[in-house]
Amino acid sequence: MAVKHQNDQAEDHKPIGEWLIELGFLDDENLQKALETQRTKGGALGQIMIEEGMITPEALIQALSAQHGMESVDLTQIEIDPEAVKMVSVSMAQVYRIVPIAFVDNVLTIAMADPQNFNALDDLRFMLNCEIAGAVAAEGQVMQFIEQLYGNQRESIAELLKNMSGDEMQVLENSANTLDPKNIEAMVNAAPVVKFLNLVLLTAIKDQASDVHFEPFENEFKIRYRIDGTLLEIPPPPRGLALALCSRIKVMSNMDIAERRVPQDNRIELTVAGNPIDLRVSTLPTYFGESVCMRVLDRSVVSLDLERLGMRDEELAFFHATVDQPNGICLVTGPTGSGKTTTLYSALNAANTPDVKIITTEDPVEYDLDGIIQVPVRPDLEVTYAACLRSILRQDPDKILVGEIRDLETAEIAIEASLTGHLVFSTLHTNDAPSTISRLLDMGIEPFLVSATLYAVVAQRLVRCICSKCKDTYRPTEEALMEINMRPEDVEDKNFYYGRRCDHCNKTGYRGRNAVFEIMRVDTKMRELIMNSKSTEVLRAEAQAAGMRTLREAGILKIFDGITTIEEVVRETLAFD
Repeated sequence: MAVKHQNDQAEDHKPIGEWLIELGFLDDENLQKALETQRTKGGALGQIMIEEGMITPEALIQALSAQHGMESVDLTQIEIDPEAVKMVSVSMAQVYRIVPIAFVDNVLTIAMADPQNFNALDDLRFMLNCEIAGAVAAEGQVMQFIEQLYGNQRESIAELLKNMSGDEMQVLENSANTLDPKNIEAMVNAAPVVKFLNLVLLTAIKDQASDVHFEPFENEFKIRYRIDGTLLEIPPPPRGLALALCSRIKVMSNMDIAERRVPQDNRIELTVAGNPIDLRVSTLPTYFGESVCMRVLDRSVVSLDLERLGMRDEELAFFHATVDQPNGICLVTGPTGSGKTTTLYSALNAANTPDVKIITTEDPVEYDLDGIIQVPVRPDLEVTYAACLRSILRQDPDKILVGEIRDLETAEIAIEASLTGHLVFSTLHTNDAPSTISRLLDMGIEPFLVSATLYAVVAQRLVRCICSKCKDTYRPTEEALMEINMRPEDVEDKNFYYGRRCDHCNKTGYRGRNAVFEIMRVDTKMRELIMNSKSTEVLRAEAQAAGMRTLREAGILKIFDGITTIEEVVRETLAFD
């Protein structure tokens, strides 16, 4: 069963402007003015008309309700059913921006600020296991009543587990032991299972977790979030919930719940607070049951903007120049989870203009980019990077992204693409920029081809940022300074910061991440060294002499900028003597 469904009301309705005219709230002249403003400045048409004084907020609500076949409500004039409020948790209300109004005959009526968010209705219908009826209310009223009804409540996983009844848990454990298909179906729709998994997923999205891990062991069932690259464990549910939770995830992602012997992969699509969320789900059979990992892809928390990656001014200027090159190869290197894809997507966004054709081949396609043709790799159908790249070259592209250069064949075609007038972006797994040359030569590529086509190599790492809410100054110890090869007298005029660990940063002292870069330019002298197959040490020395800043040096500048800590830089970067 999929989470997203098509809603009949989403189709075949008149534009909001026509409804406003039909209801007598607007004339055609003002509509044309508003449409012109929208074309030049962007934004929601209804909000533009309110700001221009053409209509009132109440008129917009009436038009929206007519357009979507919903009732319009004034929350200050109706009595809200307490039973309906109990059905919707504070997390759901805040994330979906809804106010529960009434619950009658298994139909929950909700007031929503955005009646066009049909996916919210579908998600709630699936999660609450009842019919949902929508009504339109003013956004200000919705936010006011969420605050009024739920106050300062914060839904806690620990509190939810504490409130689960022993009888319900016993029934679930008994069902898990029998493994009867009817029992499994009852399990995945059981209230404790639905409520607990909803809260786990909504909390993960709110806390901007990149992954959620469900891990079965002999006597416990662990759940961990990866936030800012670090795993954080949450209060574990009872071991008896393991099968029910894993089965529910498999149902939500259209997997075979009866198959527990082989790994499975699929996805769940949700819309949370108007933002599309893609959950990539992977199951793995283990000795004590199935381990499930969910990768959370939330476009709203990823900024695909070169200016916001964390590059310094001179690095940013060079990277912009690289993006504008007519041909050549730019490689971004680093371990898994170091932000390579975000950097490359940001580069493509910067290059994405109507006069440039860009094609990517990725495994998998992580984010949809408007105006860019994206091709998923499918090794099971023999659609490999090399096969895709050959076909891409026949599609007349200007710039190409190859998700990863994994073998000699892909590398050779990328070089051929560069030599025939294309700019090629790709990634490699190497520890730093200079060692990328050795990696390419080890693959079997001729030195003269590397020298002729490679334009730049960017190595990067992600360091956690100090939490802005609990940031404070301190003086590091002599031992800590030695870790970055400095003495107290070297940093007398520098300020050092740390996070005191507050609720905002989940008691870690860090919130968010920033990239550090090592950018190696392949200039004339470097090309000569590559042609002569010089060692990585010689290439590194030449790159540094030409102005390359190593990852450790870039990290130290982030420390002095007050962005991160000594511990983070030492953990993520290597020092070269």
